[in-house]
Amino acid sequence: MCQGGHLNPGSHQKVLMKTGLILLIVGHLNFITGALVHGTVLRFVVSPRDAVSLQYITANTASVIAALLTISCGIAALMLSHYLAPSALKWALLALSACSSLACLACLLGLLVAIGLTLGNQGQALLAPCAVANIALAPVSRECPFDPTRVYSSTLSLWAVSLVLESMEIIFGIRCLLLALELLHLGCCCRGTHRRKVSLQAAPEENPDPGQCLGLLRLDSMECAQL
Repeated sequence: MCQGGHLNPGSHQKVLMKTGLILLIVGHLNFITGALVHGTVLRFVVSPRDAVSLQYITANTASVIAALLTISCGIAALMLSHYLAPSALKWALLALSACSSLACLACLLGLLVAIGLTLGNQGQALLAPCAVANIALAPVSRECPFDPTRVYSSTLSLWAVSLVLESMEIIFGIRCLLLALELLHLGCCCRGTHRRKVSLQAAPEENPDPGQCLGLLRLDSMECAQL
């Protein structure tokens, strides 16, 4: 078996605890942000015939699911910080951190597309339920389920916050993934195997041929006899 990484068990516990706490906080904030966007705006604008609104709800729902995965990854990291011995916790952290990072990356791209679509169509998909001619002159209409004067800027602001949170989730999720790999000794074993192969290949070049050594000894003895 390979030896441990450059961190001792105490350092692993501290890093895992800090990373797990950050993932818990960021995951809960992202979950609340996605729930606010869905509850205040997107639940009114979803239409099966509108591709833009479907993209909105898909990206926002995926963001909420990624937040749940991030929270689960944070819980696994906190548990592993107290109990480093069980291999099941290490593999669980490895799987959760990989799934969380990939899900957050997909959500990040989806939110970027949603923001681009919203800026491109001036929020028409968001304001589709509002049957008002001039939104600036009609702050609140009985035909509109929300305040149309603030939904455009509020939704974009919440999506921008979610983008920042998704980026943090990716960074700390990858950090958890690297910690899990180090605890499972997967990276060092691969390096050790590679070094062993290189040493075996270089061994024949370093060891001299016994026949050549005998020939050199005979030449030296013949020169001494001539003298």
